[in-house]
Amino acid sequence: MPEGALLLSLVTLQRVLELGLSARNTRRLLQQGAVEVAAGHYPLIVALHAGWLAALWGVVLWTDAGAYQVVLPWLVVYLLLQLFRVWILVSLGARWTTRIVVLDAPLVRRGPYRLLRHPNYLLVVLEIAVVPLALGLPWLALVFSLLNAGVLFVRIRAEDRALAELRSHAGS
Repeated sequence: MPEGALLLSLVTLQRVLELGLSARNTRRLLQQGAVEVAAGHYPLIVALHAGWLAALWGVVLWTDAGAYQVVLPWLVVYLLLQLFRVWILVSLGARWTTRIVVLDAPLVRRGPYRLLRHPNYLLVVLEIAVVPLALGLPWLALVFSLLNAGVLFVRIRAEDRALAELRSHAGS
């Protein structure tokens, strides 16, 4: 299998497994009394990520797949990002989900969450740029990074608003 297709196979498998983990965690959180908020933009997030993967696959498969040799420094960056991903997943545990699910419980303050407000979003920003760069596709990195910035602008505002509302109810 050509390097580019191998990398995309691994990224695609990872995303599918994460969707399964997210669905399981979301169900459990909702059973514990958590509430999903701002679900209206979630299909946009799914479309963005599916479009990103489809565009990458399309370019690699439509052209000579052997032409897409993985750019080693960017592959190393991607692999380092996966260590960051594991740190995030371990830190959030059963509270990690791709949706905005608010639980009346203290926020996680361990792992990268003690250093950054939204480490998972930082990870996604970096991955959306790094995977195309690892395939020598800077124009795809730029296009999807810009689209992702727009989606994250909406997403982070919605999440921050939901968390602020939860804190205000807890304080009253």
